[in-house]
Amino acid sequence: MVQSPDGSAYVTVAEVARHLRVSNMTVYRLINSGELPALRIGKSYRLREEDVDRYLATRYTAAG
Repeated sequence: MVQSPDGSAYVTVAEVARHLRVSNMTVYRLINSGELPALRIGKSYRLREEDVDRYLATRYTAAG
């Protein structure tokens, strides 16, 4: 995790994949489809933690 000057924390695709327990390719698909916003830096992507949390919150469903 990297902290930016504006206070946003950025994570890598691999860190998001580990957190969500999905493959890196799944995270790349979410980025390419526009469902998960990301910054492209060189050949790699960085995602803001808030964006990942927002993505998860919109897909939350109550069980039962």
